Amino acid sequence: MIRRRVTVLGSTGSVGSSTLELMDQAEMAGTGTFEVEALTGGANIARLAQQARRWKPKLAVTADPAQLEELRRALAGTGVEAAAGDGAVIEAAARPADWVMAAIVGAAGLRSAWAAADTGATLALANKESLVCCGPALLQRVRRAGGKVIPVDSEHSAIFQVFPHDAPHQVAKLVLTASGGPFRGMARDSLADITPQQAVAHPNWSMGAKISVDSATMANKGLEAIEAAYLFDMPADRIDVVVHPESIIHSLVEYVDGSTLAQLGPPDMKTPIACALGWPDRIAWPAPKLDLAALGQLTFERPDEALFPALGLAREALRAGGSAPIVFNAANEVAALAFLDRRLGFLNIAAVVADTLSRVTTSGVDSGSRNACDAALAVDAQARREAESIVRSLAAAA
Repeated sequence: MIRRRVTVLGSTGSVGSSTLELMDQAEMAGTGTFEVEALTGGANIARLAQQARRWKPKLAVTADPAQLEELRRALAGTGVEAAAGDGAVIEAAARPADWVMAAIVGAAGLRSAWAAADTGATLALANKESLVCCGPALLQRVRRAGGKVIPVDSEHSAIFQVFPHDAPHQVAKLVLTASGGPFRGMARDSLADITPQQAVAHPNWSMGAKISVDSATMANKGLEAIEAAYLFDMPADRIDVVVHPESIIHSLVEYVDGSTLAQLGPPDMKTPIACALGWPDRIAWPAPKLDLAALGQLTFERPDEALFPALGLAREALRAGGSAPIVFNAANEVAALAFLDRRLGFLNIAAVVADTLSRVTTSGVDSGSRNACDAALAVDAQARREAESIVRSLAAAA
């Protein structure tokens, strides 16, 4: 039976909520028991309070200080301490635990993941920015504390499950799969008038708005290539992307002898979460089953980088090294959110990223420094300011 003392950072979001649901299912099935140290959430106080009443953590935190009194009222009589603000989120992340889910979306999740990395816990990483902005330094910090990182993105989880961790020299190449998003096969000219509603309508996965836009531009696959390079110590020229519309094969590892191993499963984020929660064991839960005969066939094609230039920009940032991946991520987030706010056209998302990369000087972030997180966030802030300036200029010219 799996026993874990758990902290969930971002418990009210999709990944965090799914994590708690899996814990519930494992306890009901008699395959796991869990003690919750801390839960952190955003503005959804009703959900956070409901989770805290169920799991009785020592601490429940809302990132919004204005919501503290509401959280306290909701938890009155439960014995659960309530707190609020960014500092309280970081304090929750630094508490002793066996396993920490880092699922706070965006750059806001970097400081809490950085704090959790120093505890010696297993860090289940669902926050892209932690790796893209601070990957080498974060991984070094985890190792120094005696912990372990297990990726939760479906693609990196797939690689993690078939990667020869004790013999990485046996790997020739990593292959990330992409659904192609909602605009695969369309002519570039037809994307000029794409609306946010169209962009977030992902054909296979249920995701938040920003990550759905990243899938539509394929910026997400570029970010995942950067993450894979750091997680598996793989150079950019040995990381490929293939479009696989069915989203059944989640990624592949090609070995030097010509063998290729893949992890398959229906598109459901609970599967990689369950893998991380139970590793090195497996947690039984009512998972959707894979029926290959019913599927009939699986298809693959090369990504169209002319249609989706964000993918090529991410590769360029990875090859450039230094803090270029941080700039790519920050500019992409600013541009994607501006598109969702209808301040920027869909085709201009990649244009903002390219322009920001050309304007912001990129230097390395010392992975051995305990201040690497602060340095990465300083670059992130600079890139965001530049990207926002470019967005305003494009809006004024429209």
